[in-house]
Amino acid sequence: MVRWAAFETAAPHLAAAGRRLLDRDGIGQALLATVRGEDPPRIHPIYVAIVGGRLVAFLLASAKRVDLERDGRYALHTHQDPTAPSEFTVRGRATPVRDEADLAAAAAVWSFEVDGSYALFEFSVESAVLGERSDADEWPPRYSTWSAGGAPRPTSA
Repeated sequence: MVRWAAFETAAPHLAAAGRRLLDRDGIGQALLATVRGEDPPRIHPIYVAIVGGRLVAFLLASAKRVDLERDGRYALHTHQDPTAPSEFTVRGRATPVRDEADLAAAAAVWSFEVDGSYALFEFSVESAVLGERSDADEWPPRYSTWSAGGAPRPTSA
């Protein structure tokens, strides 16, 4: 698993498309899937940003935060837009960020005011999938994949 900056260097087309899709509304938005033991995954809408080459999110005390603190495995998927139906997914592990300078740097560019009740998480990238479509009628998407381990990834999202 790597930081966003390393992913961006290794797969610039996927990273640029992912950044564009995450920020398509001018604010980083995505759906976060977390897991807890053998329970089914949970899906949560969250705000994300790429700050200092790191994919991060501030999270309040919640089930998603508990899941990430206990396990760390995640999948992050961009919101769907019928007028621009391309999609992007990353998977990996999330870890809490405790360094005060890193917290301050992220808070300075965040889209809302954060305080001590928020925890900052960094999402490392193990794999990424981009499904590109020029319009809603184009099917199937043209998939591009990347894996930190370099092994081929399935081309279905």
